[in-house]
Amino acid sequence: MTDHPGPVVIDLPSARRSLAFPRLIAALRAAFIAGATVPLRHRHILEDANGTLLLMPAWRGAAAMGVKIVTVYPDNGKRGLNSVFSTYLLCDGETGQHLALIDGNEITGRRTAAASALAGDYLARPDASSLLIVGAGHIAGMMADAYSAIRPIGSVRVWNRRPEGAQALATKLRAEGHEAEAVADLESAVRAADIVSCATLAAEPLVRGDWLQPGSHLDLIGGYRPDMRETDDAAISRARVFIDTDAALAEAGDLTQPIASGAFTRDAIAGSLFTLCRGETPGRQSSNQITLFKSVGSAIEDLAAAVLVWSDRSPDTTAR
Repeated sequence: MTDHPGPVVIDLPSARRSLAFPRLIAALRAAFIAGATVPLRHRHILEDANGTLLLMPAWRGAAAMGVKIVTVYPDNGKRGLNSVFSTYLLCDGETGQHLALIDGNEITGRRTAAASALAGDYLARPDASSLLIVGAGHIAGMMADAYSAIRPIGSVRVWNRRPEGAQALATKLRAEGHEAEAVADLESAVRAADIVSCATLAAEPLVRGDWLQPGSHLDLIGGYRPDMRETDDAAISRARVFIDTDAALAEAGDLTQPIASGAFTRDAIAGSLFTLCRGETPGRQSSNQITLFKSVGSAIEDLAAAVLVWSDRSPDTTAR
């Protein structure tokens, strides 16, 4: 037997360089077409430490295998630390050898934005040019680049509960070359937008269905628990609704709450990223149709992103 040198460590800047949105969106599309084995995520409550341990595995036969390891410690802000730490372990699907340890936060953020853009490629109008970003956090900051990879985005508006957050993100986006501005009136901004992308931790609806104009596309990223919502029953009822995976029907309050109240039914889901990418479900069917995409994230996306990063590794990269 030959000693294996151990996994290569790939840091955040290197991962970011490999995950440019045009090629990441293409990689996710190929992954949803090919499919993968994706067990339910493992969630362990660490009561003594007031933390949570998440394990998200996925594999595609002998082609690739990996697991994302996430720790969530809400009290870390008091220590001057981030609340979430994440690392991706990529393995050889044939031998099980550990190939790489990759910055998991970068993988998570970029694959999340790319998945929304992938859905938008099927659901947003081809001429959609105005984007409203609701939220001003890490993932919100990626959405202009992600959507610009699939649509001719000409104007970007940012709304946030804290106006200073919206101003900061708009300034950052202008520095990156986007025509961006912060807005204070959410209703007016929603009514004027071709694409509305929400990336918040809201517990109560922010975007109202009555505000959505014919032909608009609503993208819901932030609500990942049953007690979180970014839009109301009216939006879910008016729109043709798509999900990333079936996990959204169990985890996302934007769906579980209207289903529980009877305002929406599981049978009304039009399709998923699997059926869209495989051509099994049509996307947008008319220029006036309102579409909605709800995502909660999937380990199949993490695996596709990690494989893309690994494919770009430098030949002289050494393990640490």
